[in-house]
Amino acid sequence: MKTVAIIGAGAAGCFCAAELRRVAPDVAVTVFEAGSKPLAKVAITGGGRCNLTNDFEGIRSLAEAYPRGERVMKRALKAFSQEDTIRWFSERGVPCTLQEDHCWFPVSQDAMDVVRCLLREMKGVDLRVGTPVRFLRPADGSFVISSAAEGGVEKSHYDCVVVTTGGMTKGGSFLEGLDLEIIPPVPSLFTLNIPDKSLTALMGLVVNASISLQGTPFKADGPLLITDWGISGPATLKLSSYAARHLAETQYKGTVAINWLDRSENEVREMLQKSASGSPQKQIVNTPLLLQQRLWEHLISKAGLRKDIRWAELGSKGLNRLIAALTQDTYPVSGKGKFKEEFVTAGGIGLSNIDLSTLECKRYPGLFFAGEILDIDAITGGFNLQAAWSTGYICAHSIISFLG
Repeated sequence: MKTVAIIGAGAAGCFCAAELRRVAPDVAVTVFEAGSKPLAKVAITGGGRCNLTNDFEGIRSLAEAYPRGERVMKRALKAFSQEDTIRWFSERGVPCTLQEDHCWFPVSQDAMDVVRCLLREMKGVDLRVGTPVRFLRPADGSFVISSAAEGGVEKSHYDCVVVTTGGMTKGGSFLEGLDLEIIPPVPSLFTLNIPDKSLTALMGLVVNASISLQGTPFKADGPLLITDWGISGPATLKLSSYAARHLAETQYKGTVAINWLDRSENEVREMLQKSASGSPQKQIVNTPLLLQQRLWEHLISKAGLRKDIRWAELGSKGLNRLIAALTQDTYPVSGKGKFKEEFVTAGGIGLSNIDLSTLECKRYPGLFFAGEILDIDAITGGFNLQAAWSTGYICAHSIISFLG
């Protein structure tokens, strides 16, 4: 009987195991998981609702969704797309619903439905939780795995191995000695600490805005949440993904510029001039444009204007300062958010090590990689889980071909 070991019982590993059971039930599959539960991260992702995937609407280039790993994901999505993901789970008792933000969730809004579905599909798999792998080495056309089994150390041989241990900050030491290129992992998808009390006093406000990191090409847009420590929300998380390596190199210091209306300077100028000409004697503070009142008052103050100033008194200099406050409002960044909420890392097994079509290691035939262990990561919105499903699927079917 052919044997396959999967190291890591996360989304990619469990999906790979489920697919192997579906297409090759005669193959013996063992899944090693260092933690006490399989799919622990899936159970809490999306606030416990599990954002399964995204419809990719509005994504003009895959690089917008996958800052690292675009080439692999082009192939992976052809093999197993977001439509395939929804079909796969729906056919197995997890109907899905599409939200206005282009994210797909289970209709039940319960991530445990996804967990239970995957575990059902893994029936027949030897799932070993609390069993970290200590050692992995090729040996005469197979692989030796040494695991910390209960009561001691156990060594076993496998025809194929799939490594799906997630971000390499959490594991991967058993790969030492294989001489693989490893891209140093750094956090991605995190909030930003902004030590400006005038901004954090607005905590709780959500604004559709665009933000950029000054002095860099990195920018993002979407809902921006003001918190008691700085900024969060999809726009911030997207920016942190794009700029993950840059921010790590600068020790998470820099300056963000916020365009509160997500419009060009000319568009904003026209809006302001229209308000000025239409109600010249009206106080500016009473014309909040498209913004919430508290934020509007904050920006008037940032522009150095009196709270009781009228449109007729604004003048060209005042107009320019208000435009700047609306479209290029800058704040210093002093670090990541105070909570260690990042779920994703940039970095991992360098893509130069693998065949991009099969995800098989070039140096060690029969060794495969899937999920976040690879140097693939995405912005928020279901894209990272889609990468797990797609790469897990490819590994399962590549193994079938490998085993003949």
